[in-house]
Amino acid sequence: MLIPPLTAIIEQDGPWFVVTCPELDVVSQGSTAQEAEKNIQEAVELLLETAGEAEIARRLGRNVQIKPINIANA
Repeated sequence: MLIPPLTAIIEQDGPWFVVTCPELDVVSQGSTAQEAEKNIQEAVELLLETAGEAEIARRLGRNVQIKPINIANA
């Protein structure tokens, strides 16, 4: 199965950095942004190693689109 480019969105939430891969609906965290990024990489790799093709296709088939928002009055 061909995996498209994936995204990591990292947000600080108190002392933690929460990271999401929206294309696969995978979430992780870390005490630093770098640790969170490493943890999401591991979580995505684990999902891809263990989930069946149908599950991966279902997650990728959600058709997530990430686009900038243009605010006219900002």
